[in-house]
Amino acid sequence: MIELKTPTEIQRMHVTGQFVAEVLTEVGRIADVGVNLLDIEHHVRDMIKQRGAESCYWDYAPSFGEGPFRNVICLSVNDAVLHGLPHDYVLRDGDVLTADIAVGIDGWVADSARTLVVGTPAEEDLRIIRATEEALDAAIAAARAGNRIGDISAAIWAVACEYGYPVNTEFGGHGLGRTMHEDPHVSNRGKAGRGMKLQAGMTLALEPWFARTTDQIVFDPDGWTIRSADGSRTAHSEHTVAITEGDALVLTQRGPAA
Repeated sequence: MIELKTPTEIQRMHVTGQFVAEVLTEVGRIADVGVNLLDIEHHVRDMIKQRGAESCYWDYAPSFGEGPFRNVICLSVNDAVLHGLPHDYVLRDGDVLTADIAVGIDGWVADSARTLVVGTPAEEDLRIIRATEEALDAAIAAARAGNRIGDISAAIWAVACEYGYPVNTEFGGHGLGRTMHEDPHVSNRGKAGRGMKLQAGMTLALEPWFARTTDQIVFDPDGWTIRSADGSRTAHSEHTVAITEGDALVLTQRGPAA
């Protein structure tokens, strides 16, 4: 069942979204060569506690994971792209780091992710990050009342095809609001004009993610961290948006310097 949110409820999600954006901006500030992933995890824990927010990840136990998840942020490095379990790893020059976080404030959730390069960037890493960012922009542009879920999926897929990246369909975007995962599922590959019609008041997490040379994934022994099956590097960009009668509202937008 899909719950349409009122303008007041969307504003409350926006409050949460702005905090999520602050956290990801802070991760970008502190992620550097020589920094341990566990230090980032604990820094984010402190931010959540000080804000009076609630992690959506802590104790999360879906069917695909080795639950319960006992961290507040997903940190995925290089060929890891989703659900990266923070662990004792010191970031190195040229590492690609994806940070993904969802929290609730006063009962309303927002979810966002970004990928960045630590230290000296390689052009091929910047290229795949740029592709996910452009795919996210295209998805947001397609997220309008009267369009369909397939229009969002097709917009993401078109950017992936333009860059020559394959697209996995096992994990994608989703509805959210009072909880982190609600209907509908939003695939990162699809056909325009297909699927559920978008309505004002729907709130969605749109999250294109690509691996450079494969659409296949493998899980780490930790039961959570998802990697590209061939070890190629990855990137992931995500925003929470609200559907309106006009342009979608991006509820997790970071500032231009983030």
